[in-house]
Amino acid sequence: MNANRTGSPPPKWAMPTLILGALAIGFSPIFVRLSEIGPIATAFNRVVLALPFFYVMVWLQPKAATRVACTRAVLIPTFIGGVFFACDLCFWHWSIKLTSIANATVLPNFAPVVVVIAAWLLYGERVSRRFVAGLTVAMLGIAVLLGNSFTLSADHFMGDLLGLGTSVFYGGYILAVARARRMASAMFVMAVGGTVSAIILWVVAAAAEGQVWPQTSHGWTIALLQSATVQAGGQALIAASLAHVAAGFGATVLLLQPVVAALIGWVWFDEPLSLWQALGAFAILGGVEIARRASLTRSSITKISDTDGA
Repeated sequence: MNANRTGSPPPKWAMPTLILGALAIGFSPIFVRLSEIGPIATAFNRVVLALPFFYVMVWLQPKAATRVACTRAVLIPTFIGGVFFACDLCFWHWSIKLTSIANATVLPNFAPVVVVIAAWLLYGERVSRRFVAGLTVAMLGIAVLLGNSFTLSADHFMGDLLGLGTSVFYGGYILAVARARRMASAMFVMAVGGTVSAIILWVVAAAAEGQVWPQTSHGWTIALLQSATVQAGGQALIAASLAHVAAGFGATVLLLQPVVAALIGWVWFDEPLSLWQALGAFAILGGVEIARRASLTRSSITKISDTDGA
């Protein structure tokens, strides 16, 4: 019997892969800030420029694996995941423009709560008190890390609403990918789901912003670095790990993103961390570790995945 059915610990590589993916996508706000094109066009470039890599990887995998993946049980959640991911990027990139960076960072991090509740309602995925404690500590850590900058105001209402919407769509994306990864490789899910996302993002970017491609070598450099680091790197690593860890725990580990963004802001943009912010960062790390330990017990979380996946 495989690890996912028995509730035994995931493969040793699953946790480092998930953490590395979370660290990689922590660079995303920096690339959005540096991009020379609109926020939706930036999202479109992030997704579409990574597609050749994913399709080459699918082409290199055994043909039998591709045939197994081309079934309704895989394609439906993959397509749904692609739609959710496109909506997630649209809402989040717009929120960055309409509210503060802190608000746009804090509000989407309600995604783990969305995932845990939805997984319980849809799939009967159980969570232990210890896991909830870890998630709570991590969420409190985010509040401390960004608390001084986080504000609610009527001027930012639409941006804040988009930030909350981001958490719903990203939570849905995590659940859909976890479902598709039961029988399909991470590369297949990223290729097909990414194609769906790219089509939606192109339509929205063309209609709302007009210009969808960078116009300078600097702009192309930023777009290519974003696509390689965040999409081909971060999102692919997260998708790979979701066949072996519970979706709720996977979403909780993604709370490491604000820590990465804060550290980059400190080093790159000369935005030093206060003592309280440093404590908040350590609380996030501690909460993720508590959730990790809870996820290793059979009674803590019943994983979504039924097979190990490739």
